[in-house]
Amino acid sequence: MSNGTDQLNNTEYDYLIKFLALGDSGVGKTSFLFQYTDGSFESKFVTTVGIDFREKRVSYKPSGVDSSRAQRVHLQLWDTAGQERFRSLTTAFFRDAMGFFLFFDLANEQSFLNIRNWLDQLKQHSYCETPDIILCGNKCDLDDMRVVSEERARECAETYGLPYLETSAATGHNVNKAVSMLLDLVMKRMEEVVDKTLLPAQYGGGGKTELQGANETEESKSSGCAC
Repeated sequence: MSNGTDQLNNTEYDYLIKFLALGDSGVGKTSFLFQYTDGSFESKFVTTVGIDFREKRVSYKPSGVDSSRAQRVHLQLWDTAGQERFRSLTTAFFRDAMGFFLFFDLANEQSFLNIRNWLDQLKQHSYCETPDIILCGNKCDLDDMRVVSEERARECAETYGLPYLETSAATGHNVNKAVSMLLDLVMKRMEEVVDKTLLPAQYGGGGKTELQGANETEESKSSGCAC
């Protein structure tokens, strides 16, 4: 496992925040994370097997608060395999994550149709039924290969109440913005939640109990975005 910052030897930080990147195999999750942590793009990544992660230290200051000291945030960005055979492994990591990137490939219709299935998985396995999620239509640089229009993608995001960004791991378009948006949502949630047991255990809470998880249906809805 590798990291994307030279500051990780400095153990002083205010928050350790874990994000997960989800989506079908080949939508560009690994490339996105490498672009964010290293500012580089490699077109021939080996398919992620199971799960991996990258790290980066950032400063966070709430918008509109001039007197507040910037918070030192250590981000762990977990990269999950999109193949079905790894699903039981990757879902085990959902409960400890505070926020999620849900990716689809703008040049791949099926990856867009599978958005609902991924959201079903999140509802079932994450620490709560309404975690913070950024929907990312990746590979927007491949405009001549696009099969999912921006209008259609935004309508889908609106249906599920998700922020939507079109991103490119190749050019870096909206990569930093996507991470900043998710971090902002998560930090605001942590500040606003009075009952800390509603947060994942690593953030001082208990998250969803095993009993609640066991009582939820194991059946995912049929493939296809209900947008």
